Formats: sequence, C-alpha cells, structure tokens
Amino acid sequence: MTAIAAPRPKVVVVTGASAGVGRATVRAFARSGAWIGLIARSAEGLAAARAEVEAAGGRALVLPADVADAEAIEDAAHQVEEQLGPIDVWVNNAMTSVFAPVKDLTAAEIKRVTEVTYLGYAYGTMSALRRMLPRDSGVIIQVGSALAYRSIPLQAAYCAAKHAIVGFTDSLRSELIHDRSAVRVTVVHLPALNTPQFDWVRNKLPRRARPVPPIFEPEVAASAIVWAADHPRREVFVGGPTVLAITAQKLVPGLLDWYLGRTGYDAQQTSEPEIADRPDDLFAGLPGDRGSRGRFEARDRSRQAWLTTHRSVAAGLASAVVLGGALIAQRRR
Repeated sequence: MTAIAAPRPKVVVVTGASAGVGRATVRAFARSGAWIGLIARSAEGLAAARAEVEAAGGRALVLPADVADAEAIEDAAHQVEEQLGPIDVWVNNAMTSVFAPVKDLTAAEIKRVTEVTYLGYAYGTMSALRRMLPRDSGVIIQVGSALAYRSIPLQAAYCAAKHAIVGFTDSLRSELIHDRSAVRVTVVHLPALNTPQFDWVRNKLPRRARPVPPIFEPEVAASAIVWAADHPRREVFVGGPTVLAITAQKLVPGLLDWYLGRTGYDAQQTSEPEIADRPDDLFAGLPGDRGSRGRFEARDRSRQAWLTTHRSVAAGLASAVVLGGALIAQRRR
C-alpha cells in the first residue's frame, strides 16, 4: 500500500518580525505549523522569534536585513526558498516613524520613513511576485492602518507612507486581475496597538509618545493577518476605531481636520517627559529583544474584528434575530 505523503508546511515570510505586530504574527503563524522566514534588523529579537517558532514545532530562518535595501530583501527571499521551500505567504509589516510636526522634520527623516514604511513594502512585494507569479499561487499581505485613509498630526511621513501602500497595492491588484493571476493581495488595516514602537521610534515631542486610545494588543492584529492568509478579501479592517476613522474621513473630512487639530497632539503624548538623548531605531537597529507588547493598557479582543472574520456566523445570528422578531410580532397580531 502506497504511503500518503504529509502535506508540505506553509512557508511564510514576515518583515519586521523581531517585535511588535510582526513578532505576534510570527507566533500566530507558528502555532498553525508554518515555517517562517524572519526579516528584521534586530539580531537578538530575531533569535528570540526563532526560538518561539521552534518551541511551537516549526522551522524558522533568521534573515537580518533592512527592508529599505532591495537587494538584501531579494537575497532573503532567495534564502527562504532555498532552505524552507516555495513561499506561500509574504507579510509586509516593517515600519518606522518620527513623532514631530512637519515644520520640525528633516529631509533625511522623511526620506528614511518613506524608504522603510513604503518602499520596504514595494521591495518585499516585488520579491514575492518574482516567485509567486511563475507558480500562479501565493498571498501577499500588506499590513496597513487606519492612518492609510485618515492622517493624524505629528506623524505626517508615516501616514503618507501608509497612504502610498494603498495606492501601490490598488494598482497591483488591478494588474493581477488583468493577467488572470491566482496570486492574491490583501491589506489588513489596523487600529492603535500596544507595541514597543513608541519607545524606539524617533520622538521630537516634549513628552513620551503613545498610541491614540482605544488601544488593542498586537495579538488582535496578528489573528487578523493569519486569517487573511486563508480568506480572500480585498481589505480587512480591524477594530471599531479603524472602521469609524475610515468612514468619517469619507463623510466629514473637514470636521476631522478640526477635531484632530484640537486633540491630536495631546492624544499622542503621555504626561511623562521624553527621555533626553534616548536612542531610536530610525537609521540603525537597537540592541535587545523587545517582544510584541508595549507598556500601555490595551484590549485583548475586538468584537468588530470577530464579526469581520466570522461573517457567516454573524449573518446567521442576525437572521435568527430578525426571524425571532418577526415571529414575536406575528404572535402579538
């Protein structure tokens, strides 16, 4: 009797894999048995992420690289396919930011945020396409943000990069449709998250940076990203605040301009003064393992995200409610 070969583990690449959302996403994919290529600059964070993947029974390949270096990303993709196998899912997630009014930004700071947060996605996408298109299979996930549709003050370069990702991905999606390609691309838009980035990005404000409440744990984002890898959606919105911000931007953008002009500065700063001469990761990675979570109180679940990823269940419940209401009304009549 011929033995049936075991299915090949899913091969996933995650950029920004050493910390924050990337680190949480690595853990989530590892729990599903995936083999994962880990791309980031932090050697210690990558080593810790690899240990977590292996503890879950998977394989991980550490690939220290700056996503702003297109050749380095192409080399990383090559190593993944050589050592782990054909890439099934590529997650573009790496980012950096600068907290400062536009008037206080330098040209070098704007350029660097753009190179990492936008061009890093473009380079990762192109490396993934070079491998997925000939096989006519694969999924590319762009980790987006509510800020891709509604910018806020004090993070102009980051917001612009997130907007650029949406424009780039929309063009690519149309091209894939034209070519009748089975390669799929999805953008997962996230709310404010409790990640360590607020202690490592450059901050030129007088007080320590923080996410705008309500805040969610990065595992909420990771669950949605892993879900998107298996479910074809054009975009996935995570968290009620994300949906509210995007909807309000379509309806009352001027009102949001005014509201954020009045509240956006304080909402992004704690009451603590910024630490003088604190190192940041804008141009070079920082030592140490930062993990996935930051120092803020946050929600570990989102009802909106659950409804988004369980539409059939939600539709069934809604139908049951409507039917129950109709029966009650009929009996009363």
